[in-house]
Amino acid sequence: MSSQSNTRLLLVEDDPNFGMVLKDYLELHDYDVTLCTDGVQGLKMFQKAPFDVCILDVMMPLKDGFSLAADIKKIDPDMPVIFLTAKAMKADMLEGYRIGADDYITKPFDSEILLYKLKAILHRKAAQTTADKPEAPEYHLGNYVFNPKTRHITLGDQDQKLSPKESELLLMLCQYLNDVLPREAALSKIWKEDNYFTARSMDVFVTKLRKYLKGDPRVEIVNVHGNGFRLVAPVNEPKEMAPTH
Repeated sequence: MSSQSNTRLLLVEDDPNFGMVLKDYLELHDYDVTLCTDGVQGLKMFQKAPFDVCILDVMMPLKDGFSLAADIKKIDPDMPVIFLTAKAMKADMLEGYRIGADDYITKPFDSEILLYKLKAILHRKAAQTTADKPEAPEYHLGNYVFNPKTRHITLGDQDQKLSPKESELLLMLCQYLNDVLPREAALSKIWKEDNYFTARSMDVFVTKLRKYLKGDPRVEIVNVHGNGFRLVAPVNEPKEMAPTH
C-alpha cells in the first residue's frame, strides 16, 4: 500500500450516528471507508470488495461481530480485525483474540488511539506479506538477527538457540514491533489459555528473552502494565535469507 488513501477499511457499526462520525473521522485521515450497519450487510460487502482492515462492533443485530469475524476469517484467514465494543469482560476479549482479532478497543475510546493501532496493524501486515515469501525471513533487531525458522538469535559471532515457545513469543513480539503485544493474544495463541499459571509462565519466557537481548541497549522488551509487552527496537523489515547453494 503506497498511502493511506489506498487503504480500504470495512467498518461495521449498528449505531448509525457513531458509525457516520467514525467514518468521517477516518476519511478525514485519508482512509477509504465502507460503512455497514449490521453483520449480514457487512459480510455481503466483504464478499464483494477487497479490504485491508475490518473494524467490527461486537453487539449487532442479525449477526454479531464475533460471528462476522469468524466468517471473514474463513474467507481470508489473514484479514486484520479490530473489535469495537462497550463490553469489557475478560471472557469476551479472549473470545475475540481466539477468533483472531488484532486488537480489541472498548468504547468510549480516543480516536487517535484507533489511528495509531491502524497504522501498527498495517505495518505488521506489510511485514507479514514479506515474511510469507518462500524463504524464511530474518528480523533485524538492532545488532541482533532473529531467524524464526531455525529459532536462532545471533549477535556477531554469538549464537543463541531458542526453545519453540521462546521463538514463538519473540516472533509475536517482532510482528508487533514497537507496538503493544496484548498479553491475552500471546497466551491464547501460544499457551492456548489464559490463567494464573500460563501468565506466570509467559513472564518467565519474557525474562529469558530479555537476557538473550541484553547485548544491545537499543533492544528492550517493555512491560506495559495491565496490557502486555512491547518490543522496542530500531525498525527493520524482515529480510529474505540469501539462497544457499
